Amino acid sequence: MKILFISGELIAADLAYRLQAEGCEVKMYIEDEQRKDCFENIVEKTTNWQKELTWVGKDGLIVFDDIGFGKEQDNLRKKGYLVVGGSAGGDDLEKDRVFGQKVCSECGLSGVIKTFNFNTISSAIEYVRQHPNFWVIKQNSHFSVFNYIGEKADGSDVIKVLENYQAQGLDKFLAISLQEKVAGIEISVARYFNGLDWLGPIEYSIEHKRLLNNDLGPFTPEMGTVMWYNEDEGKKLYQETLAKIKPFLQRVNFKGDVAVNCLVDKDNFFILELTTRFGSPEVHLQMEIHNTPWKDFLLAVAKGEKIDLDYKKGYGLVVSLVTPPFPYFAESDPINNKSCKGAKIIFKEKLTEEEWSRVHFEEVSKNKKVGSFFVAGGYGSIMHVTGFGKSVVEARTQVYDLIDKIEIPQMMYRTDIGENFLNNDERLLQDWGWV
Repeated sequence: MKILFISGELIAADLAYRLQAEGCEVKMYIEDEQRKDCFENIVEKTTNWQKELTWVGKDGLIVFDDIGFGKEQDNLRKKGYLVVGGSAGGDDLEKDRVFGQKVCSECGLSGVIKTFNFNTISSAIEYVRQHPNFWVIKQNSHFSVFNYIGEKADGSDVIKVLENYQAQGLDKFLAISLQEKVAGIEISVARYFNGLDWLGPIEYSIEHKRLLNNDLGPFTPEMGTVMWYNEDEGKKLYQETLAKIKPFLQRVNFKGDVAVNCLVDKDNFFILELTTRFGSPEVHLQMEIHNTPWKDFLLAVAKGEKIDLDYKKGYGLVVSLVTPPFPYFAESDPINNKSCKGAKIIFKEKLTEEEWSRVHFEEVSKNKKVGSFFVAGGYGSIMHVTGFGKSVVEARTQVYDLIDKIEIPQMMYRTDIGENFLNNDERLLQDWGWV
C-alpha cells in the first residue's frame, strides 16, 4: 500500500518508518523548516505533498500527524481520498482552548474550567489585574516552556511573569491562554475515532511535563509517559469525559486519536485541554503496545470501519531523550538557540531486533555511507525509548536498561518516569473509582 505521510513537527514521524517496515511504500513531507533535514536516508521524503496525491491515489492512505491540516483533510475526503489524522472541527478543539471548553460544556461534561485566550501579553496582564486569582499561563502551541502555574491568590506572580515575557519581546512569538488553577492528579483518557464510532480500547496515560526529576524545572512538551489500555467502557473517567463528546466527533467527521487531558481528585474532574492528533510521545507507546499492523489499523480508521485491535495487556512506558536547546525551542529563543545538530548517536553495543523496535526516532538522520545515525533538526527532541511489561516496574527496567546502551552528546532524560504513579497515583485513581 502507498502511504503519503504529512508531518507538521515530527510528532509521529517514526510511524512512517514503521509503516515502511511493514512493507508499505512511504513518502513523507515535513512542514517545520527546522526539521526538514530529519529522517534523511531513513524514509523517502518529498518537498511538496500536494504533488504526490496522484502518486498515492485513492487506494492509498494519507496520514497527517498534526493539527493545522484539518481543512485539507476534509477537502481530501470529499474528493475520495482515504485520510487519517483529524478534521477541521477537531483542530479547533485543540487550537482554541476556549472553544474546546465550550464544546465540552455543550456535550454535558461538568468539569469545565474558566479559560480565556489573549492575542497580546498586555491584554492578559490587564485581565489578571482586573480579576485577581490563581491563574495558569498556557502557551497556545505544542511547546509549553512558557507555561507557568500561579502561586499567589492575587495573581501578582503571574503578572510579573507576563511582564518579563513582554520585556523580552515575546509578543510576536507567544499566543497564550489563562486558565483558572485547579489541583489533582493529571491523567489523559484517549481513544481512536473513525468518523462514526470508537475504534480500539480506551487509552489511559500519565504524562511528565517538567524537564527534571521530581517535577522540577521548566515545562516541556513531555519527558515521558506511562500508558495502559482498557476495554471497559463503564469506567467512570471515560464515561464522564471522552464518551460524551462522541456526537461532536461524528458531526465533524473526526478520524484519528483524541484525548481529554484532566486533573482529578476524589470527587471531581477538571478538563485541562483536548488533544486531537497523535500524541507525542504517546504514539510511540502505541507502537509498543499494538500487535495489529499499523497499515491495517489506520486503514480502518480512514474507511470508517471496525477492526479487532490485537494489543499487549499490561503497562507501557516511554522516556524522551533530548539535547540542548530543548526545551527552549528556536521559535521561542531565536538568539540563544544552540543545537547539537550533526552529533553522532552511539549505540554502545549491538542492539537486538527487539531492542531496535523500542527505539523511536524524531530528530534523527542516517549517514548512508557508514550506516550510522546522527542528530538532525534544531530543537533537541532526538528520540524516545519504550518498554512494556505486566507491571510498571518491568516496563521501567526495560526502558532504562536500553537507554544505558545509547550515547548522545549532552543527552538529557528523566530517571523517575512512572515512580510517582507506582508510589501514589495508581492507588488513588483506583480508590477514587476513576479508572
